[in-house]
Amino acid sequence: MAEYKYTVYFAPLPDGTYQVVFPAIPEIITCGATLKEARAMALDALRCHLEGLRKDGEPLPVEERRPRRAPVKETMAINV
Repeated sequence: MAEYKYTVYFAPLPDGTYQVVFPAIPEIITCGATLKEARAMALDALRCHLEGLRKDGEPLPVEERRPRRAPVKETMAINV
């Protein structure tokens, strides 16, 4: 069994839940009421998706590894 690694983002939503995003696999959509639940849901969704691809004979996605750079966060002010 090979090990695959994918970047995952847990985005906090206004209602306090977390949206899960896998940039390399946009087909995966899940969330969790807490960060702990979101992590469990992410792992389950990833496993389910990859197992489905294997079952269908499709290649597993390979995440392109680039040098890590921190996202740029800015606040923009505008008068309209």
